Amino acid sequence: MSDPAFLRRLASGVTVELRVQPRARRSALDGSRVALKAAVAAPPIDGKANAALIALLADSWQLPKSAFAIAKGTTSRTKKVSIAGEPALIADRIAQWMGSHV
Repeated sequence: MSDPAFLRRLASGVTVELRVQPRARRSALDGSRVALKAAVAAPPIDGKANAALIALLADSWQLPKSAFAIAKGTTSRTKKVSIAGEPALIADRIAQWMGSHV
């Protein structure tokens, strides 16, 4: 199976592109083969929404928070997040999550 459109493999990990909605009622992650969307309850003030996004992704994909970094879009709703580690392992974790949330 090929990777979803929002995921790019690199030599040192992967990047994922997603759309974030801050100040949501509850935090949730929604993905399809085409797009990844995250809703976080935290406001977009002082990096709180970005921190909540990283916590949500790390928890959903069972990866350490320290592996995540906002690569692009720190003040935008459209973000690129880099995840350091073995690209095949990370892509597999994301695929497992997608399989259980369809």
